[in-house]
Amino acid sequence: MKSFLFSLSILLFSVASFATGIEPSKKSINVATSKIIWKGYKVTGSHDGTVSFKSGSLTFDNNKLTGGELVVDVKSLAVTDLSGGGKDKLEGHLKSPDFFGVDTHPTAAIKFVKVTSRGKEGEYRVTANITIKNITKEIKFDANVANGTGTAAIKIDRSDFDIRYGSGSFFDSLGDKTIYDEFDLNVAINF
Repeated sequence: MKSFLFSLSILLFSVASFATGIEPSKKSINVATSKIIWKGYKVTGSHDGTVSFKSGSLTFDNNKLTGGELVVDVKSLAVTDLSGGGKDKLEGHLKSPDFFGVDTHPTAAIKFVKVTSRGKEGEYRVTANITIKNITKEIKFDANVANGTGTAAIKIDRSDFDIRYGSGSFFDSLGDKTIYDEFDLNVAINF
């Protein structure tokens, strides 16, 4: 009888411990309200626009960010600083094989590899693998994630993904036609 009561008390303690622990949870992002604002630079100025998410989720353990996977719908790429024919021409060029080749590579992906706290609640340093045009590179960025929202500012070097058009890294004597390799992504996620 003592053995039975001892076993029962261990079982109840284990169940109670398990019940109070919080299992890691995965939260899907709201693709309708989440977005990325991009900005690219050239010698004579800059262009900006938006691109949407196709899908994505963030993983939490005890309300702390521990991981994430985001899929970007590159076909949704839009230019917002131009209108009319100029807008259509630039969007078409950015979607062409000269840049993102959306017919062959319709999505890009970001998969979190490591997430560490930056000390304050909701502030993280993220190491992730980003895949653009089937080329994967490691990136690092700071993210703020709390209360159903997440933001991050990410700088990408397009030459890492063999996007060569107008790049001074690949071509000489481009002069004022040079397009800088680095571009900015300002990410805003709702989940």
